[in-house]
Amino acid sequence: MGASAFLAAVLLVAGIIVLFKTVRMVPQGYEWTVERFGKYTHTMDPGLHFLIPVVYGVGRKINMMEQVLDVPSQDVITKDNAVVKVDGVVFFQVLDAAKAAYEVSNLEIASIALVQTNIRTVIGSMDLDESLSNRETINAQLLNVVDQATNPWGIKVTRIEIRDIQPPRDLIDSMARQMKAERERRAVILEAEGHRQSAILRAEGEKQAAILEAEGEKEAAFREAEARERLAEAEAKATEMVSNAIAQGDVQAINYFVAQKYVAAFEKLATGPNQKFVLMPMEASGIIGSIAGIAELAKEALGKQQTATQARLAPQREG
Repeated sequence: MGASAFLAAVLLVAGIIVLFKTVRMVPQGYEWTVERFGKYTHTMDPGLHFLIPVVYGVGRKINMMEQVLDVPSQDVITKDNAVVKVDGVVFFQVLDAAKAAYEVSNLEIASIALVQTNIRTVIGSMDLDESLSNRETINAQLLNVVDQATNPWGIKVTRIEIRDIQPPRDLIDSMARQMKAERERRAVILEAEGHRQSAILRAEGEKQAAILEAEGEKEAAFREAEARERLAEAEAKATEMVSNAIAQGDVQAINYFVAQKYVAAFEKLATGPNQKFVLMPMEASGIIGSIAGIAELAKEALGKQQTATQARLAPQREG
């Protein structure tokens, strides 16, 4: 009785083990490889599967979700012999579980080593300033190279991001001084450019002012010449009228010229800067008489003009 119970218990345990070995449930996001006597046969998708115990067994459990690898910091020498510390992250996803399980011994370690090697290659071909300012270019080159290299492993590298590029402290201080000097140089250039523009605008304003002043002087000279021309025409007209009067025997017209010259000379004498007072000569009475003669001449001319006007209007009135 005791032996039978023990045998039953053994068979029960063996049945439970066989059941667990036969029924396999693959979780979502994973794929399991199946081996027959240690040789790969097929891959199980997420869900419920049945395997023959002892003959078939689960080989590798592969994570098919996108994964992130942290690339450790390493020293990299740039093209201009500057030593910088570089680290980053890699995003990848397994597309073929069989290749990821059997084409490479340790997928994560191999991927990190491959990324580190290519980081040294890409940054080593750039100057320090170029590597600091071209993160996107570095990421693109790394992604292209690493994705092609890992294709036989059945994975797809989706992104590679350089997280930090850290130069030595003394180099950072030198770059800060260089940046400060560059900003000061730009400030001096901008200030000089401002002075230059100010001088140009000032000179342009002075030029416009000189042009306007010259145009004003030109216009004033034109007006003055026109006034002198009108005055000369008036004097010529007056001279013609006086000459006609003299030709008709009017003696008073001669006194016009004498009085005009005398008054002009007396005006210059009275307005001289060194004259304090003016003495009238005895002949001034003659000049005054000449002026009176000019008045008589004007009256006679006015009378003649009125007589001519009346004679012209008389026929119109009779009509």
